[in-house]
Amino acid sequence: MRIGIDLGGTKTEAMALLPDGTATIRRRTETPKHQYAATIDTIVGLVRDIEHETGQSGTVGVGVPGALSPGSGTLKNANSTWLIGKPFDQDLSHALERPVRLANDADCFALSEAVDGAGSGHRVVFGAILGTGVGGGVVVGGKLLSGSNALAGEWGHNPLPWPTDEERPGPKCYCGKTGCIETFLSGPGLAADLAHQTGNAGLTAAEIVAAASQNDGPAAQVLRRYCDRLARALASVVNLLDPDIIVLGGGLSNTAALYDELPALMGTYVFGDDARTPVRPAVHGDSSGVRGAAWLWPDAEENG
Repeated sequence: MRIGIDLGGTKTEAMALLPDGTATIRRRTETPKHQYAATIDTIVGLVRDIEHETGQSGTVGVGVPGALSPGSGTLKNANSTWLIGKPFDQDLSHALERPVRLANDADCFALSEAVDGAGSGHRVVFGAILGTGVGGGVVVGGKLLSGSNALAGEWGHNPLPWPTDEERPGPKCYCGKTGCIETFLSGPGLAADLAHQTGNAGLTAAEIVAAASQNDGPAAQVLRRYCDRLARALASVVNLLDPDIIVLGGGLSNTAALYDELPALMGTYVFGDDARTPVRPAVHGDSSGVRGAAWLWPDAEENG
């Protein structure tokens, strides 16, 4: 049995997978904010509950909002700031009395979709999350590509490609730079664009998409601009990585217009004007992160 944990800033979710990938148990609880020891205890409690209910022990993989630094072995780049600088995998492994595997939550999303989701059967899969933030992961031959700095797939903190004069220098990003892809393509980025254009603040990304589908002029214009920006950002991924498929997740991935507009738009930016890379929505939706965490152990019998 594989047990996956998706450690979010608000909720922590656990799921047990059978060897064939069938989900058997799913649990969700509040994440203890700003409490490191309590976060460890929460994960341990979820694992123990699943194992008690199933009568089986399992491997444990965890998706985290950050990455382990290859140099220090501690967590970095986490928006759950109380985890930063902690040897999280070591402490959790000690508490669970078994090896634990950690990966960035966007990496877990990409792995899930590569194993048995929209990217199944493809050798090189790029998974992109379009939500509160913009993350990404790369899977090659069924295995995550991490990189020497544990940064593979972090396309959200590259600058928006081919910016117009109106897009320069771009919004400020929490990372300290301006004009990051995330500031344009996240849900808050879409909402901020509408507010900037119309002064109509307060609409969420989902409300903007709904308004655009009802032919609301300003919302439709902002969504068209969003599609063009996404096409530019994905074209730069194709030019660099040339994946076999791109899989989209996160709240904005449910926008049907993206899949209608992107093929033609990407063709105007991909080198050689020939964009054959399919772009698909995630099969497992919100479950991809926790499923991918479980799949960090490709062979369940590896535990120990």
